[in-house]
Amino acid sequence: MGIYDFDTVIGREGTDSVKFDAAPRLKGRNDLLPLWVADMDFRLPDEILEDLHCRVKHGIFGYTEPGAEYYETLQSWFQEQYRYRLETDWNTITPGVVFAIGCAIRACTEPGDAALIQPPVYPPFAKMIRGNGRKIVNSQLVYENGAYRMDFDGFERTILAEKVKLFILCSPHNPVGRVWTEEELLRIAGICERHGVTVVADEIHCDFIYPGHHFTPWLTLPERYARLAIVCTSPSKTFNLAGLQLANILIPDETLRSRFQREVHACGYGPPNAMGLAATEAAYRKGLPWLKELIAYLNGNLDFVRTFLAEKLPQIRLVEPEGTYLIWLDCTSLGLTRKQLNRLMEDKAKLWLDHGDRFSAETALFERLNIAAPRAVLERAMRQLETAISKRT
Repeated sequence: MGIYDFDTVIGREGTDSVKFDAAPRLKGRNDLLPLWVADMDFRLPDEILEDLHCRVKHGIFGYTEPGAEYYETLQSWFQEQYRYRLETDWNTITPGVVFAIGCAIRACTEPGDAALIQPPVYPPFAKMIRGNGRKIVNSQLVYENGAYRMDFDGFERTILAEKVKLFILCSPHNPVGRVWTEEELLRIAGICERHGVTVVADEIHCDFIYPGHHFTPWLTLPERYARLAIVCTSPSKTFNLAGLQLANILIPDETLRSRFQREVHACGYGPPNAMGLAATEAAYRKGLPWLKELIAYLNGNLDFVRTFLAEKLPQIRLVEPEGTYLIWLDCTSLGLTRKQLNRLMEDKAKLWLDHGDRFSAETALFERLNIAAPRAVLERAMRQLETAISKRT
């Protein structure tokens, strides 16, 4: 039995939560159980909140820069968790990973250049490419026997045919839950090195890895590959700090880092969010015990959903996740069209999930479900889904 409480359902309505309070604006209704956007319904532990309360009590929130203790805390975290030494000058702080991806696109490509992604994948990747006037190029992940893999040969052919300049890697992958092996990353890195492709590695979900799998940070690859990359990290998923707007973007190569920083400065971003700095330092310094219990709880949530689907809803196939708290559900065996599936989830089951066509046209009959919620909430969601499907037959 752990010391932290993940079972209590904490109301988030009325806090301007996108996950809960945006339903009237985004859905035109307010009767859906939200298990969509990637934040968690868990409260931070008191030991982290104490540091934030102390910072608030001081009462002055002027321009703030990270000090030596901030960087020492970051270095300890990445060394202890991921076995690499983070040099202080590698880091550029931004207000988030998506912001950083936009800056990376502008730093490493020109208008009209091609940037490659691997659908089905996190929708803002394509949004950032398109919004910055670059060409989106897809190397679709291959779905076979209920699991996903990279198409390495197709990946390289596409780079050559489209003259790709930039590759955005989702590692671990959202939404399919793959934790890429070292061998897979080395193969991708070799292809990118051969053809002069810069890698933007989004590692925001790296702290959520399920038993039997191992996360390989891009910066633990050989130095020549590490220097190809802009590596995006943040405590926002790990410790549910997205609203405090802070990411640490790690770039070993000085020339690449300077180009990236010019784009950050050109956007007008200056000193970071004072509370974001305080929260990041407190989380990385004090949050590991809480995180370990959280991961165990998420494992329990995954076990529950896996068992429920197998016993009650075998028409829905769980794409077995290796990482992240977002699970990918294959609903093709329900025999529905995309519109019918959307109506089933929202009008019948009263669930707000992320529909698969957000991630790729080819995955319109999939759904992404966020399991970072109290078990009782997931139980309710599964019962509602079971009832909705049973009424169809």
